[in-house]
Amino acid sequence: MSRLRSALTLLLTALIWGAAFVAQSKGNEHIGPWTFTCLRFVIGGFTLLALMPLLDRLRGNARKPVTEEERRHLFKAGILCGVFLCAASVFQQTGILYTTVGKAGFLTALYVILVPLLGMFAGTKTDGKVWLAALIALGGFWLLSVKEGFSIAFGDLLLVACSILFAGHILVIDRYGHNTDGVRLSCVQFFTASLLCLVPMIVIEKPSLSAIHDAWAPVLYAGVLSSGAGYTLQIIGQKGIEPAAAGMILSLESVFSALAGFVILHQVLSSRELLGCALVFAAVIIAQLPAEKNNT
Repeated sequence: MSRLRSALTLLLTALIWGAAFVAQSKGNEHIGPWTFTCLRFVIGGFTLLALMPLLDRLRGNARKPVTEEERRHLFKAGILCGVFLCAASVFQQTGILYTTVGKAGFLTALYVILVPLLGMFAGTKTDGKVWLAALIALGGFWLLSVKEGFSIAFGDLLLVACSILFAGHILVIDRYGHNTDGVRLSCVQFFTASLLCLVPMIVIEKPSLSAIHDAWAPVLYAGVLSSGAGYTLQIIGQKGIEPAAAGMILSLESVFSALAGFVILHQVLSSRELLGCALVFAAVIIAQLPAEKNNT
């Protein structure tokens, strides 16, 4: 795949992911966060199962027999990733109840900066540009979320917690996901996340079949397109472009979330909030710039 086609594929992925915030917001009108998260990931898991043969061919995978040790490692990594994915997604879905999808997209994107900062606790060296990005992001967060009297909206706090959990999710993948098939790992984490949501969905939210029926379109979008197809397009797109450039293109999901919120839901951000979005997006881009190489 050419570099241009890879970039366009990743741009489509970012658009799908950005619009998913609208689907999540519309889903909240009919069903609760636990129900939405449970349904989207069980659908996403089955979507990946259906796409697995195609993905294996696209990636040139010749499936060799899997050892028992490899299978145990896959399930261990997938279950642990699923725990983080479940917690992050429920916080995100709940946060969207209390804020606009535009703000949700940008606050979620803070995970790009949090990953290297949290990585310090594991002994990873943090580049100077990450500290600069963190300071800029802090300014963006202030403009987006901090009101008079230093108060912060409840939904914004939930989304910050969501970004921290997504950062933890990425670090867990980095720690346990090596030498593991990414598609199968994602399948395991999707089904794990849906199972973890099942009991709270039934006990706390008690969704009716009519409510689930009313939410079918947002749930299908989040499950099939955002989770299943989005993951597939990401794999295809990243085959022909370097990781730093891929990350910058994918981070456009935060911009697309704001645009989708404006066009579809007519949610308008104030000039102060737009400036905050711009600062957060600038910080995300700076955090993904390639590190300078020392010439020796």
